[in-house]
Amino acid sequence: MKRHRRRRTLAPYLFLAPSLLCVSLFVLLPFLDAVRRSFYSAMSGQFVGLQNYRTVLHNAAFRLAVGNTLRFTLLCIPVLVALALLLALLLQAAKDERGVYKTTFLAPLAIPVASIVLLWKVAFHQNGMLNSLLSHFGVQPVDWLQTDWAFLVLVLSYLWKNTGYDMVLWLSGLQNISPALYEAAQVDGANARQRFFKITLPCLLPELFTISVLSLLNSFKVFREAYLIGGDYPHDSIYLLQHLFSNWFTSLDVDKMCAAATLVALAVLLLIFAMQAAWGRKENR
Repeated sequence: MKRHRRRRTLAPYLFLAPSLLCVSLFVLLPFLDAVRRSFYSAMSGQFVGLQNYRTVLHNAAFRLAVGNTLRFTLLCIPVLVALALLLALLLQAAKDERGVYKTTFLAPLAIPVASIVLLWKVAFHQNGMLNSLLSHFGVQPVDWLQTDWAFLVLVLSYLWKNTGYDMVLWLSGLQNISPALYEAAQVDGANARQRFFKITLPCLLPELFTISVLSLLNSFKVFREAYLIGGDYPHDSIYLLQHLFSNWFTSLDVDKMCAAATLVALAVLLLIFAMQAAWGRKENR
């Protein structure tokens, strides 16, 4: 019996061992090495303490990239989560054609990034479709990707590509809510608004945390679109942290890059832990 219990205890760890080994070798150990390098000079190898961090925090490009990344994240994630939830609720009601709509909204995930960028360039270039349409109303052509409007183009690109993915996650949560709860609420006279705020949202709190974290992590992947649209040095409105890291890597500013990466990783971890603590308090109420 003891041997059987021991096998049952060890079985999950044996299945997880290959993944944990790969994550440790290719993610955790390189990150720890980057943290170590952030305290040393890349040229001399001497220990410099917090000097690299002070250099990064006083760097104008770093502050610009952090500001744009925060603005992008704070705007996109709430809009994405709310829009995906709205579509999931509508799709939940359309039971007969749910598969067709689900496939339609997931289609952007299957389109290569290069094709998406080409589509945005055709639409928003100075000689593109949008300017061609606006010229009929007497509007002068604008190179949208080289103005502050480039930020809005990037936001639309992120929402268009990720809404379907979040919508499917919301749908899985909605399908786990027992219909008996809604039937009992209707019998008690609760209207649609009351059922949504008293039943649907409380039951979706675990999915809300997961979707918010995944949306946060996916927001860092938008660099591909921004890079293909504007290159290494795009318009200031879409100059993100990923551009900064790419440029520092090209110029071999390893010490600054490691310090900045450590700061960003620490900020993301603290944000995720804060979200987890907030969700835990909500679930315990």
